[in-house]
Amino acid sequence: MATNAEKALELILSKVGVEEGVGDWLEVTQERINSFADNTEDHQFIHVYPEKCAEMSPFKVPIAHGFLTLSMLTHLDSSIKKDRAMYSGIVMGVNYGFDKVRFISPVPVNSKIRCRSEIVSATAKPGNTIQLKRKMTIEIEGQDKPACVAEWLTNMVYG
Repeated sequence: MATNAEKALELILSKVGVEEGVGDWLEVTQERINSFADNTEDHQFIHVYPEKCAEMSPFKVPIAHGFLTLSMLTHLDSSIKKDRAMYSGIVMGVNYGFDKVRFISPVPVNSKIRCRSEIVSATAKPGNTIQLKRKMTIEIEGQDKPACVAEWLTNMVYG
């Protein structure tokens, strides 16, 4: 009898190259940017000083830290309606990292972002684990170019 991981792997492999879905919009407020700046001790003016931005920045308004945008992936991903059968029997998911991350466009303060997810690959690992690679594209409402494109690796452990 096939394990949960074996069943999931077969299903996931059938979805390689297919978009999993698109999540909900999330507003990137100045408060969120300031909080991230405090937590990372990155208070560069282009993020936290609107007056200086108006005067000196080519963007004229504060922009989100690239790593703030990237760090929102977990939340943005949670609103994507996925095929739950692929995730049936998961005990836990462990962030394994990224193969590639690119910050394409800055995220201006008060913009809304959302994420698209596409399955790139899945590999069986020891211990009823599947390593899933997904292409995550963070879009900015009203803009043609994305904020960020990342290949995200997650180890999914099945019971």
